[in-house]
Amino acid sequence: MIDKINLDQLAIEVENEVQSRYRDIEKISFVNHQKVLTAFKKAKVSDFHLKGGSGYGYGDAGRKALEEIYAHVFGGERALVRGQIVSGTHAIALCLFGVLQPGDELLAVQGAPYDTLEEAIGIRGDAHGSLKNYGITYRQVDLLPNGQIDWQGIDKALNEKTKMVLIQRSRGYAWRQSLDIKGMEQLIKFIKKRQSGAVTFVDNCYGELVEDKEPCDVGADLIAGSLIKNPGGGVAPTGGYVVGQANLVEMAANRWTAPGIGDEVGPTLDHQRLLMQGIFLAPHVVAEALKGAIFTSRLFERLGFKVSPDYDEQRTDIIQAVALGDAGKLVQFCRGLQGASPVDAHVRPEPDGMPGYDDAVVMAAGTFVQGASIELSADGPLREPYAVYMQGGLSKEYVKLGVLAAAEEVLKTV
Repeated sequence: MIDKINLDQLAIEVENEVQSRYRDIEKISFVNHQKVLTAFKKAKVSDFHLKGGSGYGYGDAGRKALEEIYAHVFGGERALVRGQIVSGTHAIALCLFGVLQPGDELLAVQGAPYDTLEEAIGIRGDAHGSLKNYGITYRQVDLLPNGQIDWQGIDKALNEKTKMVLIQRSRGYAWRQSLDIKGMEQLIKFIKKRQSGAVTFVDNCYGELVEDKEPCDVGADLIAGSLIKNPGGGVAPTGGYVVGQANLVEMAANRWTAPGIGDEVGPTLDHQRLLMQGIFLAPHVVAEALKGAIFTSRLFERLGFKVSPDYDEQRTDIIQAVALGDAGKLVQFCRGLQGASPVDAHVRPEPDGMPGYDDAVVMAAGTFVQGASIELSADGPLREPYAVYMQGGLSKEYVKLGVLAAAEEVLKTV
C-alpha cells in the first residue's frame, strides 16, 4: 500500500510529468476566451444588461444579449438560454419533442444515449409522454467492439423516415472514447451525404469550450446542454441552452413554452448577471477542470488503475473515467472526494436509486450550486467495470486536493 507520504511524492512526480499537457490546454483556453470576449463586445453588453426581468419577461434586453453571446460562441444562428431549463436532459428533450413529429424516426449512432434520456425516448420504462408514446420511433447503431463508429451500420440504418440523428459528444456512463470535433465533422458529413434532410443534433453536455471549435462550427444543426456544466463557469445557479439553426431553435422554444409564444417570454429574475459572468469565466474554468482531469488520469494510472482518457490523449469533454474494479472502491473514491469538498464535507455518500437511472448510483458533489458538474463531482453506477466518472473543478488545486483525498480512501481498500 502507498502511504500518505509516498502519495504526496507521487503527486509531485505526476505534476512534473503533465506540464506539457497543461500548456496545451492553456492555448485552447486563450482561443476560447478571445471568442467569448468578442461575443460580449459584439452584443454591446452594458451594465443594464446585467439586471434581471420579472413577470413575463417581455423586452428583456439582457436576455437578448446573452442569447446573442451564446449564438456567437457556439456557432449557431440563434440561441435559447434560460434559467427555467432545469438540466441538460431538459434542454435535450426540448429539441427532441420540439422537432420530431409522430411517424418520424430518431436514430442514435453511438449506441444507447445517456441514461437519463432513455425514459424520455421510451427505450426503457413506460413514462407517460415519451417519444414512443407519441408514435416517434427510435433505433440505434451500436459502436463496434473496438469502440469505433460503425460506418456501415449507420449507412444501412439511415432512411427516408430518419428525421433526426442524435450524436453524443461525451462518454456518459460508458467506457468508451468521447467524440472529438474532428470525428464529429466526419460523422456529420457522412450523415448529410446520405440523408441530407436529417437534423444532426448533438448532446453537447460536458464538451463546451474544451476544444477551439463547437459542433455547429462543423455542421451540426442543433446542440443543447446545461448551464451548471461547462458554460455556466461555476457561477450560473441553474439553466440550460439550445443553439443552432434559427428554425430549429424556434421549434425547441415552442416546446419550452407554447406555439405562438416561443422565446418571447421568460424572466431572467436575479440570474442575469450570474449567467453573463458564468459564460465569460467558462473558458478558464473549463481549462482548470481539464488540468485536474489530466492530473487524475496520470495519478491513477501510476497507481495501477485503468483510466480513460489517458493523460496525454486529446480531450473533447471534461470527464475522466477511472476503472476501480469493484463497488467498494467506487464508493470509497466518492467518499474521499466528498470529504474534500467545501460544502457538505461531512456527508457520507451512499449508493441509491436516482431518477432516470436504471442502476444504483453513488455520487459525490459538495458543490455551491447543487449538482453543478463543473465545480467538481464524481459519480458512477454500480455496474461493471465499477468506474468512477469525475468531472469539473473550479481550480486545478481544488481538483488535486480532492483527488488525493479520494486516492487515499481507495488505497485503504487495496
